[in-house]
Amino acid sequence: MSALVLAATARETVAEYLDAVFTVYLILIFAYVVVSIMFSVGIRPPYSRWTSAVIDFLRQVVEPYLNVFRRFMPTFGPLDLSPMVATFVLIIVWRIVVSAVHG
Repeated sequence: MSALVLAATARETVAEYLDAVFTVYLILIFAYVVVSIMFSVGIRPPYSRWTSAVIDFLRQVVEPYLNVFRRFMPTFGPLDLSPMVATFVLIIVWRIVVSAVHG
């Protein structure tokens, strides 16, 4: 009986961890979109090492995921709809994976 309880607790812990990972990645996508909008409007943060590092980090983490959707989506002028579609797909996969692990 204790092995069954331990397995259930481990599944819950893994599900909570995956939930946190998906949440952080969703926040990173949102931050990347906000920074991209700031750049397109012309608002540039003053050059400093930490802002450059943050922007480079966001670009390196989020761009590979968004590029998957950019390959299949048509462009609508200056609008890039790939973050919206990528966020929608991420939320669907997030719910499926966490509920499958949680049981």
